[in-house]
Amino acid sequence: MTRWRSVLDEMVRERRSALVAYACLFVVDRRDAEDLVHEAIVKTFSRPRAVTEVHAAEGYVRQAIRTVFLDQTRRRRTWHGRAHLFDGPPAAAASEAATASADVSAALRLLAPRERACIVLRHFDDLPVAEIAAALNLSEGAVKRYLSDATAKLRVTLAVVDPPHEFESVRIIDREGSAS
Repeated sequence: MTRWRSVLDEMVRERRSALVAYACLFVVDRRDAEDLVHEAIVKTFSRPRAVTEVHAAEGYVRQAIRTVFLDQTRRRRTWHGRAHLFDGPPAAAASEAATASADVSAALRLLAPRERACIVLRHFDDLPVAEIAAALNLSEGAVKRYLSDATAKLRVTLAVVDPPHEFESVRIIDREGSAS
């Protein structure tokens, strides 16, 4: 067996559940997340890769998960924009209301796809704004705007209150060296 196949087998055996959990942050439903991971693995390894370690392979698959998710979202948006051109009743949109006790998964579901992708990359992958912009092919300003809008929506949905006044003097420095 070639080296990349053994790395692929080892990655699927050892890191599959972590990849599915990561995909759940994008699509929320576990079955959809498993499909997303499967499609990302197929996309990543449909041709031989020069990967020699599981960590590198997982990085490729995580990037493919993001790409496949955004591609699916674009396709869905295009389809919904053209669905009225076909015979038959329009597809009924499923509306889900968040409750006061909504958890993070339900709150993420309410975000727009790019907002969700930015939040996941920033807070779950711990990427700086510049790397998020590069990964999603957006400007840094757009990423900051998506993060700001998504954070505001999450605060409302999750009923997050601002920290107590005693912590106002604490400055947090992010990976890029800027204070917030």
